[in-house]
Amino acid sequence: MLEINLLKVENPSCLWGRFVKGPGIEAVENKKEYDDLQMKMNLFYHEVNLHVQKIKLSTIESGQVCVVYWSALRSWCRAIVESLFLGTVGTQAMCFLVDHGERVIVNSDEIRALLDTFLQLPFWVRKFQLAGVHPMTLHVSGDCLEKAELIPSTQWDSSATRYLHNLLQASTEMEAVLCETQADCTAIELYLTVKNVKICVNDDLVSKKFAYFTSQKAHQTSGKNGVVDRSPAVLACDIFSETQNFLATDGCTVRSLSDFRLRQQDPIVHNQGECTFSYCEVFIKNSFLYFVFTEQPTIEEELVCARLLQLLNPDPLNTDIVHTDPSRSGIMVHSAFTLDPCTSLANAPITDTFRRVGLNKYAGPSVAESYCWPAVARGCDTVLISHSGDQPLTYIPPFLAHMQLSSVFSALSARTGPIAVILCPGWEKAQTVIDLLEESQTFQVLHPMVILLGLGKDEAKTYYYIPLLLCFVLVRLLRLHCFLFLRLCHLALDEVDLLFSRAPDEMTIILQHFQRVTASEERVSCPRQIIAVGKRWSRPLEGLLLNHMSNPTVVVTVMEEAALYGNVHQIILLCLDCTKISVLLGALDFTPDVAQKTLVITNSAEEAENVFKAVSNTSAFSLKVHEELTYQFDFVTEQWKKPIGPGTHVILVTTNECMKSLGICDATCVVHYGFPSSPKLFGSRLFCMSQNFQNLSDKVTTSHPAKSVLLLSERNARHVTGVLRYLKRTEASLPPELLHFAQGVLRAKEEQKSDKPLCRYLKSFGFCRDSSVCSYRHSISPITDQPLQPDSGTIVVLPLFIKTASVYYGRIVSKKEDRYESLAAAMTTYYAAEKLGAKEVLEGGLYGVQEDEVYHRVRVTSVPDKGEWMFCSVRALFLDEGREQEVKSHQLLQLPAQFHTLPPQALEIIVCRAMPIDAEVKWNPKVTRAISQKIKGLQHQAKVVLCLGNTVFVDPMVRMTRLPGLKTFINEYNVHAEILSTGMGTSNPQHLDLLNELCQWAGPGASAVDAPLTTV
Repeated sequence: MLEINLLKVENPSCLWGRFVKGPGIEAVENKKEYDDLQMKMNLFYHEVNLHVQKIKLSTIESGQVCVVYWSALRSWCRAIVESLFLGTVGTQAMCFLVDHGERVIVNSDEIRALLDTFLQLPFWVRKFQLAGVHPMTLHVSGDCLEKAELIPSTQWDSSATRYLHNLLQASTEMEAVLCETQADCTAIELYLTVKNVKICVNDDLVSKKFAYFTSQKAHQTSGKNGVVDRSPAVLACDIFSETQNFLATDGCTVRSLSDFRLRQQDPIVHNQGECTFSYCEVFIKNSFLYFVFTEQPTIEEELVCARLLQLLNPDPLNTDIVHTDPSRSGIMVHSAFTLDPCTSLANAPITDTFRRVGLNKYAGPSVAESYCWPAVARGCDTVLISHSGDQPLTYIPPFLAHMQLSSVFSALSARTGPIAVILCPGWEKAQTVIDLLEESQTFQVLHPMVILLGLGKDEAKTYYYIPLLLCFVLVRLLRLHCFLFLRLCHLALDEVDLLFSRAPDEMTIILQHFQRVTASEERVSCPRQIIAVGKRWSRPLEGLLLNHMSNPTVVVTVMEEAALYGNVHQIILLCLDCTKISVLLGALDFTPDVAQKTLVITNSAEEAENVFKAVSNTSAFSLKVHEELTYQFDFVTEQWKKPIGPGTHVILVTTNECMKSLGICDATCVVHYGFPSSPKLFGSRLFCMSQNFQNLSDKVTTSHPAKSVLLLSERNARHVTGVLRYLKRTEASLPPELLHFAQGVLRAKEEQKSDKPLCRYLKSFGFCRDSSVCSYRHSISPITDQPLQPDSGTIVVLPLFIKTASVYYGRIVSKKEDRYESLAAAMTTYYAAEKLGAKEVLEGGLYGVQEDEVYHRVRVTSVPDKGEWMFCSVRALFLDEGREQEVKSHQLLQLPAQFHTLPPQALEIIVCRAMPIDAEVKWNPKVTRAISQKIKGLQHQAKVVLCLGNTVFVDPMVRMTRLPGLKTFINEYNVHAEILSTGMGTSNPQHLDLLNELCQWAGPGASAVDAPLTTV
C-alpha cells in the first residue's frame, strides 16, 4: 500500500493529493526537490531587473501551462489555465495550481511563461478517484411527493463529499491501493486509519448508501504489491455531522464488511432505471416522515433509514454549536443589539477573497474575532480588548467587507480624500497592516497606502480611500490639509492602548476633528464608525466610548482587562500571614447600606474551613463550599441566588476550583484571601462580579462599583512587581510601604542582570521604555563599563557598518601609525601566497574571510548542526568592522597566530541627542539607509563626550573636507544635522544628562542597587 496525502476534496470522483511514500514511488516525490523548485522560481520571477515583457505569454489559451503569483503563499506557482473570462478589470483567467491543488483568479497580464528548466519535475498534485463506486442520490416522486427513494445518479451528492471530508479530517493515516491509471486520473481504493481502525472508504460510502458498487460481487482488496496488511472495516458510527463528534467517542463499534452486505433475498431491485428497497417503504404525510417495514429490519436497513433521516433533517448537523451566554466562557460582551458570534469562516461576514485566504492559512475565527467581526461588519462602533488585539486580522476582514458593500462611495463621490483612516502606533505596525491588505486584494478598489510624513515636510498631495497613518502624522496632515479629510467616515485605531499612551494629545485632536466632520448636517445619511482594538484597557478608552461612540459594542476577552473596564474598585491590604483572618474581618462591612454578596476565595480546602469558621461568627449569612463539599453545590447555589434586600450581607467562602464550577457572576465583592498564582486566575476571580461591571455601551455607570480586596503578605513578595504593574492602571490608592518594597524588588532584579549587556535603548536615547520587562541591564557597572576607548577629546572615526541612523560600528583612525593598515597589508601578502581552508569550524574560533580583494578577521559566534550537508552557513563577527552576518563555512580560511595579537579594532559609535520622531524607539529603515549612504566608509571628526566599555558617545560628528591647494578644512556636514534634516528624527537634549546621572550613581561608594531606573 502507498501512503497518500489528500489536499483537496471536490467529490469522491475528484480528489487532489500526493503520494508520500511506498513501494514504486519515485525519487521525484521528495518534498525537498519541490521546495528547491519553488525557491528557484521565486528567485527568477522576483528578480528586480527581470524584463517582464519577455516572459509574458503572447497568447493565452485554456489548458496552457504557465506561472502565476499566489498571494496566499506569496510565491510564484506553476499553473494550468482552465478558463478565460472578462472581469471588472479586464481579461482574467481561472488557473489551477498544479503543485498545490488550488484555483486562483488572476489578471491576464499577470500570467508569466513557464521556462523549460522549471518543467523538469512532474506536477506534484495528482487527481484521484475512488475506484468501483458510483454516486447515489435521494429521489422524491409521486404526485404529492409522498415517496422517497435512493437511486443511482451521475453526480455526487454534497452530503457524500462532506462525509468524505470529515473522514479525512478524523483520520491519522491515509493509504491507497492503485487500481487503474488513466491519462488524467488514478483510480484508487482509499484506506483511512481512524481511532486505530483501518477502514476502506470505498466500502464505507457504499455501506452508508452514498454510493453503489459497479458490480454486485464482493470486494476483494489486493494491490500490485500483495494483500493488504490489515483487514479493512467500516464504521458503525456516523461522523457525518461533525468530525469532532467522532473524535470525542472513546469506543466506536467496528463491524466487518460482511455484516453490511445486503442479503441475497433482499437485493437492490433495478426496475425501469429506478432503484428501490424491498424491505421498506417511505411516505411523507403532513410534513411527517413514515417508515413502513415489511419485515424485521436488519442492521443495514436501520443504517439506511438513519441516513435518510439525516438527509431530510439538517438540524442535527450542528448540534454541537450552542450559542450560550459569552460570560460563561469568560468573555464580556456589552452591545446595544444581540450579537451572534460567527463560528467558522464559512458564515463569517468577510469577503470571499479573505475567506479563500483564510481557509488556507487559518483554522477559523478566534474567540475575539467571532464576536468582533459581526459588529464591525454591521458598521457599529466597536471596542475589542483581547490577547490578539495587536493582530490586524481581528478587525480588517469585516472592516473591508463593510467598506466594499456599503454605499459610502456613491454618497460621497462629490468630494475627494480618504473615506477611512487606520491609525497605527508605529511604522512597523503600519507595514504589517498594509501586508494584510495586500493579501486581501483590495488595492484596486480601496487603494490603501502607508503615509509617513516627517517634520517640516509637505509631501502628501494625493490621498487614498484608506491611508495608514501614525497619530503624529495625521495631526500634521490636519494642520496642512484638513480640507482633504472631509469625507472621513471610518476611523480604525490599531493597538488603541498604545496610541493613547504614546500620543494622548494627538488622539484628542484627531477624535475632535472626526466628530466635527461626521456631525455636519450634510453627513446625516453617511455611515460613521470608530473601531478600537487593543490588548489592554486604559482609562482614555472610557472617554472614547462615552464622548465619541454611539451605541458601541464592547468585547473584552481578557478577564483581568474586563475588570478594569468594569471599574472594579481595588483595595490592597498589607499584612502578615498570621494576621490575615483578622485583617479580612476588619475589611468586611457587616452592616451595608445596600445588598452585598461577597466571595472569599482561598487556595485550599483547609484555608476555606479556617476562614468560614471566622466569618460564621459574624452577623453575615455565611456559606462555604470546597473540593470536599461538592455535594453541597446545589444547595449553595440555591442560597446564593436568592434575592436579598438592603442591609443583608451574604458571604461565600470557596476555593479556586469550586469558583470555576459555581459559575458565579453576580458577586459585589471578591476577597483574595489566597493569593492568585497567575493573572488569568486573578482575572477569573474578578469576573465573578461581571454582572456588576459598569456598562459603557449603555453609557450607564454604577453608583456602587464592584470591589476587589487583595491581601498581601510576606509570602507573596515575589509577585509584588506584577501586582503593582496591574494596580497602577486601576488608579487605586497604593500603600507607600508597597511602593517602597516594589522598588526594592525591581532593583534586586536589576542587580541580577549584572552580566547582561547594557540596554541598547538606554545607550541610544538615555531611557528604556519599560525597564521592568526589558531583559537587558539598565545600570552602569564600574567594572563592566570601564572605558576601553578614549573618553574625551577629538578622534577620527571611520564608520563601516551602519546599524541604525545614530548607531554605527567602525574603528578609530590613528594620525600617526595605523596598526590595522599594517595588519591588513600583512594579511593580503600572506593569503596571496597561500590560502588554506579551515579544517574544522568551531564556535569562538578565529578565521579569515575574503570579500572582494580585502581579507577580514572573523570570530564564529554560532555553528548550526551540519547534519548530512557538506556545506553550511555560520554566524561570524567581523572583528575589525563590528558587523555580524552569515558566512559560508567553506569560505573560512585558517588565520595564522601572528594575526591574533592585534585586539579587535571595531568599536560602537553613538551620535548623541538624536532620536526618532513620533515617540518611536526604532529608526525607520529609510533614515538608516540615507545616513549609511552619506557616511559609510568616510572619515569623520568626532568629539568624544562619554565612553562606556567599547562604546563611544560623540557630539558632534562632522565630515571635514580639505580645500584643494590649501591647508584649510571646512565642515562638509554634521551627522546630527543630517539625521534631523530627513524629517524622521528630532533632537533629544536630555540624552547626555540621563547617561551622566547613571554614571554618577556608578561612582565610588555607589552600587547598582542604588541607581535610579531610567524609564519613560
